[in-house]
Amino acid sequence: MKILLFGAMGQVGWQLRRSLAALGDVIALERSSRPLCGDLCDARGVAASAAEVAPDVVVNAAAFTAVDRAQDEADLAFAVNAAAPEALARAAARQGAWMLHYSTDYVYDGSGERPWQETDEPGPLNVYGRSKLAGDEAVMREAPRHLVLRTGWVFDSRGRNFARSILDAAMTRDSLTVVDDQWGAPTQAALIADVTAQVLRTVASTPGSERLAGLYHVAAEGFVSRHGYAQQLLHEAAARGWPLRAGADRVQAVASIDHPTRALRPKNCRLDTRRLRETFGVALPPWQDGVRSVVAELAPQGPTGP
Repeated sequence: MKILLFGAMGQVGWQLRRSLAALGDVIALERSSRPLCGDLCDARGVAASAAEVAPDVVVNAAAFTAVDRAQDEADLAFAVNAAAPEALARAAARQGAWMLHYSTDYVYDGSGERPWQETDEPGPLNVYGRSKLAGDEAVMREAPRHLVLRTGWVFDSRGRNFARSILDAAMTRDSLTVVDDQWGAPTQAALIADVTAQVLRTVASTPGSERLAGLYHVAAEGFVSRHGYAQQLLHEAAARGWPLRAGADRVQAVASIDHPTRALRPKNCRLDTRRLRETFGVALPPWQDGVRSVVAELAPQGPTGP
């Protein structure tokens, strides 16, 4: 299998380099890639690169993920999150390739407490969510052989994310303030990458695999508030002897309304993963396993290490 990977230096993309290597030849692109184009600001360029490589699968792990910045840079957010995936999907369709694209829980409005299902109506609250939804719809419309994996609360030992921000802050501050009315499942990038490999392996080995095309939710098992997530991170760090100034008992819970951000965040980011599990036989571990793994991985060099 020849796999063309965009966004190879991101949290998920970095883990995909590992997980997809077992499936075949991985051509990994990021913005500085030459002569091929990995810059999703250049929709024509990435489409031309896909045509030149002629892959069996295009995997798009690149995205504009700065949620607050997107409010002021909507054109850029839509260029990267919508126009480029649409161009890639068209290129994949012309070659009969599969297109695998990542979506976000931010396409939902966050109402209620029931986990969101793939059939639920989207209603994004911010520009980032709207740009990602536009990309999802374009991929599903333009590429008959598509797999859209919708996830959220992604973290890993690499890159900037909520987990690393909490760990960094707890090393230098005496107390933290975290919202307790936003709920989801912290999902390790390594888990998303492993699920991706399993999905593509199944697609490659299943006769008439076109029937497997569609939208799937990917998230670790269980749910927690942002506040509870922060506390679990610090429990794990303390257990491993991190020199924390703010432990789990020094994390103050506040409501979202008392912690305003440039872009509104959905409160309910719970995702129902039944369709993924039943279709591909995927086992999803509890979110605490990912937290434990990342804290253990970061511990030798501390949260600001490479």
